[in-house]
Amino acid sequence: MELKDKLISSFMAFENRVDVNHAVHDIRTQAIKVFEEKGFPTKKDEAWKYTSLNALLKNDYSVFPEQESSIEFNDIKKYFIHDIDSYRIVFIDGVFSSHLSETTHEGIDVCTMGAALTKPKYQLVIENYFNKIVDKEDSLTALNTAFSREGAFINVPKGKVVQKPIQVLYFSTGKESAQMVQPRNLVVVGENAYVQIIERHQSLNLNPVLTNAVTEIHTSKRGIVDYYKIQNDQESASLIDNTYISQQQNSHASVHTFSFGGKLTRNNLQFLHKGEYINSTLKGVTIIEDKQHVDHSTLVQHATPNCESHQDYKGIYGDRSTGVFNGRIIVDKEAQKTNGFQQNNNILVSDKATINAKPQLEIFADDVKCSHGCTIGQLDEEAMYYLRTRGIPKKEARALLMYAFANNVLESVKIPEVKARVNKLIAMKLGVKIGFDL
Repeated sequence: MELKDKLISSFMAFENRVDVNHAVHDIRTQAIKVFEEKGFPTKKDEAWKYTSLNALLKNDYSVFPEQESSIEFNDIKKYFIHDIDSYRIVFIDGVFSSHLSETTHEGIDVCTMGAALTKPKYQLVIENYFNKIVDKEDSLTALNTAFSREGAFINVPKGKVVQKPIQVLYFSTGKESAQMVQPRNLVVVGENAYVQIIERHQSLNLNPVLTNAVTEIHTSKRGIVDYYKIQNDQESASLIDNTYISQQQNSHASVHTFSFGGKLTRNNLQFLHKGEYINSTLKGVTIIEDKQHVDHSTLVQHATPNCESHQDYKGIYGDRSTGVFNGRIIVDKEAQKTNGFQQNNNILVSDKATINAKPQLEIFADDVKCSHGCTIGQLDEEAMYYLRTRGIPKKEARALLMYAFANNVLESVKIPEVKARVNKLIAMKLGVKIGFDL
């Protein structure tokens, strides 16, 4: 049975197993109809022109996590950023792990979507925010909505500053020969509130895993969201990550995406402006090799005046790896005084590596300041020669140049421990021992 048919036939059984309110039931029912009509995207779809899911869909995935698998903290400690005090929301094979997590309801809610979807005290939040800003016609988002059951629920009320970061971690044990998981995250940030979130998906063995994740982030007036995605999974794991962000007046939302591993990674990132004086930041570093594939698809919808967006994505591609960058900035007619910046720079360190880049500006206003740029090249030979003449070995010289290439993205990371961890991952990817904490 094809995966699409398996999912559709499993929907009714899934609905019978979960306890949610009638409004969510109706949302799920409509979503499965969208997926049934559209199915998985193909390369015939313009947005998926350079990324094929065919190889992934051949696996016979288990689609329902049955129970929490037993994992000890010491077995997964290295995947946490454990040198900071933080809240933790941990899932094992799609099931919430209470003994590995540290949640709270003291002034803020850091818990699970499972609780939010079923408990009456969260009903108003779910009715106001759940499934409100996603692309309901996107088939993979609809599929996630249909099977939405578990994930992170973060609700920061008006005026609250979350004093420590929140780590959201998804582990796959590989106890199934192949597994598909569909986490659903909801983040609601009130007026003048502030939160930092770190997200990671990690497989613990080489069995195939397909993660289809959806995250909704609602930022109210003067709210601040600082979000970090660390993607360094096994080469048998694939991730499709849809993140939707709605911003109100004077809010600031930033998303940093660090893509270093996995078989196939697709990051869909969409920002929607709903007020004036909004600031949006989208930055990413990709370093991949072998036959890995990373696709960044971004959209910033400037719908209101006097707003800014800043996109900066760096890619380093080796061996037979493939990168895709499809970035869009849309400036509506009403969005005068918009300042939109988009930059995508790429280095191919192998003759067989590929990058497909498509930066786009769609401007319907006449009083704006917008720019975009894209470069694809190799390491600067003159810079290499200069470093070599200073006694730096070739391998280390290449690493230094690559680090310098990506460094401006790291400069905007606000959590020092996250920056240190990413630095170590870069060193590991470049295969050198070098003092990156400068």
